[in-house]
Amino acid sequence: MQCEICGAEGPLTAVAVQPRTEAVNLCETCANGLKGDAVPEGHWQALTTSMWSESDAVKVVSWRLLNRFRDEAWAADALDMLYLEPEVEEWAKAAGPEVIHRDSVGAVLSSGDTVILIKDLPVKGGGFTAKRGTAVRGISLVPDNAGHIEGRVEGQRIVILTEFVKKR
Repeated sequence: MQCEICGAEGPLTAVAVQPRTEAVNLCETCANGLKGDAVPEGHWQALTTSMWSESDAVKVVSWRLLNRFRDEAWAADALDMLYLEPEVEEWAKAAGPEVIHRDSVGAVLSSGDTVILIKDLPVKGGGFTAKRGTAVRGISLVPDNAGHIEGRVEGQRIVILTEFVKKR
């Protein structure tokens, strides 16, 4: 069998396309990339082919990934050409484009993680500076902004830019 995104041969993993239960068969590279892991340069260019699949689940995954890379010319061009039936478009938007939060060195952050501040940060409105090396436990991810997380420092809940933290 072939990966339904890139066409690679080999072992495949069935990945459910939320919020429905339909699944797509993905190679290890695509499945990990969907979670936010790094993929080889140019790997996602295969989306320009997979977006024309007859499978609605494959179209939804393609649309979501193309939106992740919409700042790149090839992805923006593909999105301009892609047409989804209204109910398929609703499905694609239901989970929204995946927002992946990464720390300053590229590690994927999850809700509940502990991070360390890598720089002194003045806290606006807080009247203090969060010091470098401070551990922020039990972070929350800002759902619509990959560059922001929330955490408690000195008893105050603050928004922290991901570029200033490192996952512990």
